[in-house]
Amino acid sequence: VFFFFKQKTAYEMQRGLVGSEMCIRDSINAEYMGLLTLQMDKDKTKGDEAPEELNKIRLTLSAKEIKPLEDVCNQILQKTKELNYKFRGPVRMPTKTLRITCRKTPCGEGTDTWDHFEMRLHKRVIDLNCPIKKVKEITGFKIEPGIIVNVSFPQFGNSMIYSL
Repeated sequence: VFFFFKQKTAYEMQRGLVGSEMCIRDSINAEYMGLLTLQMDKDKTKGDEAPEELNKIRLTLSAKEIKPLEDVCNQILQKTKELNYKFRGPVRMPTKTLRITCRKTPCGEGTDTWDHFEMRLHKRVIDLNCPIKKVKEITGFKIEPGIIVNVSFPQFGNSMIYSL
């Protein structure tokens, strides 16, 4: 015959605490544990200096015009080569063409004449293998207005995206 014991919940362990008091206790314990792990990490790194950890970093550059976009890509690759880090790219993504068609006359009377507007968005993707601290040094030059640079860290998931 086996006896299965039900594991006690936090409420059963400390009956004296009520809802919000338990939340306060749990947050204090979490802070203490966080400080404890930070202290343990500091103690580990005191003795030996670890080499810089290389991270995969993805730079996504997009712009309306090609020439300034290519210039920025070339500057990033040149800086990366100077610092002796590995890279892949620039990978040219398909150009997105946004089209709007609208009537020329504001009132709607007259012949059916239409205006056609379009905007093209060019995109380049560069993958870098370097420490996170070096990204600022690699992209630390004047980038022309109109060029959007997104920095993402794929190993941390797509939730960490920064715009420069």
